[in-house]
Amino acid sequence: MSRPIIKVVIPAFNEENSVGNVVRDIPTDWVDEVVVVNNASTDATRTNASEAGATVVDQPIKGYGNACLKGLAYLRETSPPDIVVFLDADYSDYPEELVKLVEPIMNDQADMVIGSRALGNRERGSMTFPQVFGNWLATSLLKLFYGVKFTDLGPFRAIRWQDLEAIGMVDRTYGWTVEMQLKAAKHKLRCAEVAVTYRKRIGKSKVSGTVKGTIMAGYKILWTIFRYL
Repeated sequence: MSRPIIKVVIPAFNEENSVGNVVRDIPTDWVDEVVVVNNASTDATRTNASEAGATVVDQPIKGYGNACLKGLAYLRETSPPDIVVFLDADYSDYPEELVKLVEPIMNDQADMVIGSRALGNRERGSMTFPQVFGNWLATSLLKLFYGVKFTDLGPFRAIRWQDLEAIGMVDRTYGWTVEMQLKAAKHKLRCAEVAVTYRKRIGKSKVSGTVKGTIMAGYKILWTIFRYL
């Protein structure tokens, strides 16, 4: 099939040292637009993303979900793609592996694809124990309550635009990824995973790098899972 229109949304909060690397490593022959959502950054995130070639949209209200929703609103108001890819700005994922995520959708084998760090090669120290355990617990609960098998809540993911619009994302903070996966299950989307490579992020994580962030993220993920039962 001919290549669909693919756009990438990258939420970014104070990622001046990494966001340019992420944008530059995205395969330009596969992607039509890269949208970096500057999520209340106080550093040079906006400038560095723009200089790397991204479209930059500002979201002054903090929150991972808030940033993603702002990026989707921009796409909706301009030119919606066929496939939207989500990717973090910390350079822990390998942007060039985007091709692996969109191929099952292009081949009509899936509607949503999660980049699984659990299935791929993970650099030692790239994920904390709470992250690994939290992913196992959350995916186990998704299987138990929603009947869908995942190995990860990885942020690197691709989904058909029309399906993303249909499931109606609303989470504004840490529950974004698990909300998408459980709603995909509830809407009976064809879900798949591909193994991705994962490395230590540049800089310190605002979530897993702090005790408060880890606790808040874990609570929100569990709350989201039980909210939609």
